[in-house]
Amino acid sequence: MIKGHLFMYTESALHAGTGASVSAVDLPIQRETNTQYPMVQGSGVKGALRSHYVGDLADELFGPDTEKASEHAGAISVGDAQIVLFPVRSLMGVFAYVTCAHALARLAREIDDFPALPAEPATGNALVGSNPTVKVNQQHVVLDEFTFKVEHSSVVTKIAEWLVGNALPQGDEYRYWRDTLAGRLVILPDTDFRDFALNSTQISTHVRLDSAKKTVKDGALWTTESVPSDALFASSVIVRKSRKGNSTLNSVSAVSGKLTAGFETGRIQLGGDETTGAGVVALRWLL
Repeated sequence: MIKGHLFMYTESALHAGTGASVSAVDLPIQRETNTQYPMVQGSGVKGALRSHYVGDLADELFGPDTEKASEHAGAISVGDAQIVLFPVRSLMGVFAYVTCAHALARLAREIDDFPALPAEPATGNALVGSNPTVKVNQQHVVLDEFTFKVEHSSVVTKIAEWLVGNALPQGDEYRYWRDTLAGRLVILPDTDFRDFALNSTQISTHVRLDSAKKTVKDGALWTTESVPSDALFASSVIVRKSRKGNSTLNSVSAVSGKLTAGFETGRIQLGGDETTGAGVVALRWLL
């Protein structure tokens, strides 16, 4: 058995919905109960991965369909996708990748070579690297309409370097994002990160038109919440040898090879609104 991670970078707005609403938004996103951070349930991630396989191979990797579930379990276990970097509008540099000590600590808890973590910045302060591109002057960053006093930290630069080398997609098309992550990375106090992740999501208003009159149908007005593009999620992945009898995938390396080889484009569609281009995420395996 090996335990690794799957990193998912949102290329379009991601709507992993809850199916019910107790807020002003009709179709909110999934959130962790205790932190209110955006998340994607592991079952949704697993289902999106499974959709790239058919037949016996899908059954061996992810387990058989419901009616045959008692025959054997799958070789792959997938955890909830947790937020690592959340994009927030910045007065300089267009946007910043914000995170916090808590979000990073959860990742470091499971990854041995993750860099040392900084102490949580004081209220009203933000940690940036050695060459930030989001500063409006020598002392401040402005995220949405909120101003933070900057503290330079070499730890931020090291964390950015690790994320570039291990979490971001490695294709040539991602060179710009790899080159600019260090300058855009901002570590906020935990509470401020929570507030941005709670209140800076993308809200879209939708209507349904009467095809003949070209007017809005009665009751056909609703709002949808999404995580913006340029967010980074991480999901834990456990890989075992196949549990199906007489399988040729009788080693962990054979299973992990089949798993990662199934994604030639390096992308999957996750969550809802697939036909309007939502939920396209780029993958980076760390196994």
